[in-house]
Amino acid sequence: MSNLTIFTLAVFAVTYIIMFTFQKIRPYTALAAAAIFITVGSTGLFPDFNYPLTAALRAVDWNVLMMITGTMGTVYFFIKSEMPQLLSDIIISRVHSVKWLVVSLSLFAGIVSAFVDNVATVLMIAPVALAICKKLKISPVAPIICIAISSNLQGAATLVGDTTSILLAKAANLDFMDFFFVEGKIGMFWVTEAGALAATMIIWFLFRKENGKISINDRTVIEDKFPTWMLCLTILCLILASFIPYKSNAEPGQFYKPDISNGLICLFFFLLCLVREMTKAKSTKPLREVAGEIDFYTLGLLFGLFIVIGAISEAGVIDLIGYTIGKLSGDGSRASVFLIYSVIVWMSVLLSAFIDNIPYTATMLPVVAVISQGLGIHPYLLYFGLLVGATLGGNITPIGASANITGLGILRKEGHEIKASQFMKYSVPFTLAAVTSGYIMLWFIWM
Repeated sequence: MSNLTIFTLAVFAVTYIIMFTFQKIRPYTALAAAAIFITVGSTGLFPDFNYPLTAALRAVDWNVLMMITGTMGTVYFFIKSEMPQLLSDIIISRVHSVKWLVVSLSLFAGIVSAFVDNVATVLMIAPVALAICKKLKISPVAPIICIAISSNLQGAATLVGDTTSILLAKAANLDFMDFFFVEGKIGMFWVTEAGALAATMIIWFLFRKENGKISINDRTVIEDKFPTWMLCLTILCLILASFIPYKSNAEPGQFYKPDISNGLICLFFFLLCLVREMTKAKSTKPLREVAGEIDFYTLGLLFGLFIVIGAISEAGVIDLIGYTIGKLSGDGSRASVFLIYSVIVWMSVLLSAFIDNIPYTATMLPVVAVISQGLGIHPYLLYFGLLVGATLGGNITPIGASANITGLGILRKEGHEIKASQFMKYSVPFTLAAVTSGYIMLWFIWM
């Protein structure tokens, strides 16, 4: 192991230990680690590690940051219109206990996130959950955590559900319908739904004693529906845009969308709301109010983590992990195939709990193709196993996925500082149930 690899892993490990231990300084820790990598990458301390500020900024997923900012702004006006309170009244009138309330919200988040970005899903549904919890005078911690991890789960259900799905579709030459049925066999959609069913049973079990009756007498009256329409149009445009490929996935001569298209959509509808409010108020007061509602804590944390993960990728750590796994391919027997399949699934779960699953998936896809060819097996077994592990693994830790960070950021603004152990009380059994079901199904489908 080179000195660069040792240094990179050491900084990465210390960064995550501090973030797990001291929740309040997570953004500063991530930004400090980012500054260390940029400084080292700019000074030539390690000849093979060139990571100046320009490279670090390219590693930042500006699309995600723009989406979060825009959706937070629109959601602020959505909340101000009291629509979440009305939706909470409707939901309360249709469920009869806290247990089924949490299960219903989690399932709803999962369904939406199969077609809309996970972070956007959390930002849209969490305010409804908060309104319900305030009305019922119960803690919003567990419902918001379940919404976040449920939104992560369904990212593997469709081609448009998550970036990792798009990467796999390109590598395996799959189209949208192949996620439902491929070569006469059930596709990832049904595997993911089986995982969702198993995970929902876990949520039901965790809340099995929450049988307190809930009811409501009066419904909230809404006078301004404009923010709701803007939020609905945001969702619709995100879904429509998801069918247009990015440049990296487009065929020669095919029309493609810019990398920041989703972010631009979210910002556009936010700005429409803002301009309308400023025009009505004839002042910049709405601008100052919404600026105070933007969660810069979450944005700073994600910004720093994007740079840190980019540095790890630049240092070759992710490549090293991928090719180390590839060496376990064995002699092609059923036992060796099961071993490599198991390693790919569960190693992906473990690694995605701490590192961004996008560069990891991009690195492992060609490795998986080579392993499949060498073993003489259908590549879909390892392709789909990789997708299950890499997509769901981020659910384990509070900083393993952008949706988790966003959900905890919402809770923090409500005065709830969530420890890693508190988050993992729900996330670990949820993830294990979802991954295990998919892991078993895929093996019997493709072997």
